[in-house]
Amino acid sequence: MRNYKMTIAYDGTGYQGWQRQNNTELTIQEILEKRITSLIGYPVKIDGSGRTDGGVHAFGQVANVKFSGKVDEEEFRKKLNAVLPEDIRIRKFELVKNGFHSRYSAKAKKYEYTIDRNEKPCVFTRKYCYHYTKPLNVEAMKQAADLLIGTHDFGGFTDKKDEKSTVRTIYGIDITETTGKVRCMFHGDGFMYHMVRILTGTLLEVGSKEKKPEDVAEILRTRDRAAAGFLAPAIGLCLKEVIY
Repeated sequence: MRNYKMTIAYDGTGYQGWQRQNNTELTIQEILEKRITSLIGYPVKIDGSGRTDGGVHAFGQVANVKFSGKVDEEEFRKKLNAVLPEDIRIRKFELVKNGFHSRYSAKAKKYEYTIDRNEKPCVFTRKYCYHYTKPLNVEAMKQAADLLIGTHDFGGFTDKKDEKSTVRTIYGIDITETTGKVRCMFHGDGFMYHMVRILTGTLLEVGSKEKKPEDVAEILRTRDRAAAGFLAPAIGLCLKEVIY
C-alpha cells in the first residue's frame, strides 16, 4: 500500500463540515472520497487531521489516503482538482511513509478567526468574516489572550461533555488589527469541539467590556462553560495549518 498526504483548501460555506454523515452528502470528506474513488477505480476512505464544523473554512486541512499502487503525485492532484467542486482544492498531494497519519501524527494546529468591524460587511470578504460592530478594546483582548497561553484545563471552553481530557496547550494567540478587521491566530497542540469559537467569543466580550481580562483566569479555574463567552459564528473561522 502507498500512503499519500493531501493538503486541502475549502470554502466551508455550503457544507455540513468535514466529517462524513449519514443524513447528508454535503461534507468535504465524503465528496473527496467519492471523487478519489472514481479516479482510482476502487473504494477508498480518507483520514483527516480533525473535524471542522459546518461553515468553517480551511486553507491547510490535511488528510491521508492509501492506494494499492503508486501514482504520479502531481498528475493525480491535477486530475482530482479537475473533478472537484470549485470550492474544494487539493494544494499538495505527496507520497509519505506508511506510518504517517494525518490526525495522530499532528503536533500542532493553527486556526485564524477574522472579525469585520466595518459599518457594513466587506463585499469581498463577507463570507469569511464575522461582522461585529461593537467597539473593541483590542489591548484588553490581548491581555486576556496572554492568560490563556500555556497548558491549562480548557473544560470551560468546549461544548462537548465527554472529552477524555480537556487539558490542552496553547502556544500563542496573536491578535492583529488592520483597517476594518481584527484577526486572532490560535496556535496550540489541539483544540476541542467549538473551542476556538468559544475562545474568540470570550475575547470579543472582553474587548467590548462585557468581561474583564482577569475573568479568563477564573473561567480556567472553574471550567464553567456558562461563564465563558458566546459561540462565535463558524463563518469567521479558518484552519490555516496543521504542523507535523
